[in-house]
Amino acid sequence: MKKIIVIILTSILLNNFAIANEVNVFSSRHYESDIELYKKFTNQTGIKVNVISGKDEALQKRIIEEGTNSKADLYITSDAGNIAIFDSKGMFQNSMSPTIEKLVPSNFRNKNWVGITKRARILFYSPERVVNDDLKNLNYEDLANPKWKGRIVIRQSNNIYNQSLIASLIFNNGKETTNEWAKSIVKNMARDPKGNDRAQILAVAAGEADIAIANTYYYALMLSGNKGLEQQIAANKVLPFFPNQNNRGTHMNISGGGILKYAPNKDSAIKLIEFLLTKEAQQHLVNNTYEYPMIEGVEPHELLKKMGTKFKQDLTTDVASYGQYQSDALEIMLNAKWK
Repeated sequence: MKKIIVIILTSILLNNFAIANEVNVFSSRHYESDIELYKKFTNQTGIKVNVISGKDEALQKRIIEEGTNSKADLYITSDAGNIAIFDSKGMFQNSMSPTIEKLVPSNFRNKNWVGITKRARILFYSPERVVNDDLKNLNYEDLANPKWKGRIVIRQSNNIYNQSLIASLIFNNGKETTNEWAKSIVKNMARDPKGNDRAQILAVAAGEADIAIANTYYYALMLSGNKGLEQQIAANKVLPFFPNQNNRGTHMNISGGGILKYAPNKDSAIKLIEFLLTKEAQQHLVNNTYEYPMIEGVEPHELLKKMGTKFKQDLTTDVASYGQYQSDALEIMLNAKWK
């Protein structure tokens, strides 16, 4: 009898050990460099990282449908709006530790999720058609000025990056003011919105517009030559500009994640988040994705340095507000006939 009990207890302990030594990551990020980083984590800790990749909508649907049976521990995605909306559905649990709280500024996290890297959504302009006086003290709000009529390109209203930018404007300026701003932006568009962020930069390089609104890492990706010579040449025809330097600072966003409500391996998930916030991991991320580091003491990629790293970041707007005002942002854009 004692022998049977010992065997049963041993089996339970072994099963628990096996569970504790893995972490299941559901990620909508599609970087091979992320996988390389997970392998480094496994080598250092012995904790196996199982990755399920997909689009946000599909991953979230699966997690919700599986409920208490879900094996997902950590959900990682791009854009605070995506994370905050999923959080509002009650799908996360407390994801904090003293280490995480110390490393990540409070406006880039809440108790259920945390930013891992940063990105800025800025302006890219033609130096041939936009003069220095046009740029002096320029804010996002100033793009509503009729002087920019027929000169701006930006993505469609269903793009999460745009929705988060508009949400930040609602947070800072109010819904009514932002509503009027969006109407003016539509009037100032050089064409109907289409294409990804790189397509906006290409449009400026081709002379179809004078200013594009896009995320910083897309520009660096083009400059790197990894998207071909044509895009590299185009990127060298435009210059970056960081708006709102005389007030709150340039709009910032994150890639990040949170520990899921029914995570079977919470402790391992916490360890993985903490690892992703180490200097080694942060350097790996910025070197491969052209994002900005979340923590202090890590140098951005050389291509980001050329763009300028001393710009004032918006550290007062809580990125959680991007989810809070996302539906209002979409309503405003659709009301403005932003396609």
